[in-house]
Amino acid sequence: MRNKHAGCLIVGIAFLIGFIVFSFNRAMTNIVNESCSHGPGCPMWGTIEFQTNISVGIITFVALIGLYFIFFSRDVEKIKPKKIDKEEYEKVLKTLDEGQRKVLEKIIDEQGTIFQSELVEKTGISKVKVSRILDKLEGKGLIERRRHGMANVILIKNE
Repeated sequence: MRNKHAGCLIVGIAFLIGFIVFSFNRAMTNIVNESCSHGPGCPMWGTIEFQTNISVGIITFVALIGLYFIFFSRDVEKIKPKKIDKEEYEKVLKTLDEGQRKVLEKIIDEQGTIFQSELVEKTGISKVKVSRILDKLEGKGLIERRRHGMANVILIKNE
């Protein structure tokens, strides 16, 4: 829903810019009418027309960005931590090797959601080994990795 609000704000700004440009254009036209004695062949008329066309192009571009946000852009869903029943995972923990158990316990301790980089820090295991352990846990259907910007978020699967 936030993208739609941002889109409405951008379209509103485009209308405000349009109002300012056309008010300025009208004032400039009046000034040129009074000061230019050459008629329509005066170079000032060409300048006003050029500036108006560029302004209309910018306004259109800004309005189209706003309309894109309103109609086509999707909001990023927030990752919500899930309730973890540690007892359910006690059975699973017994079947895992030491590294897998340590990683899964840290994820459970963090209420089922943790950044992969944070997991490396808290377990003291190398990045490569954590990545391999997470591959195995994901293969067993215990966790899920999601991209979150430039990082991975690790989530416990509750099924």
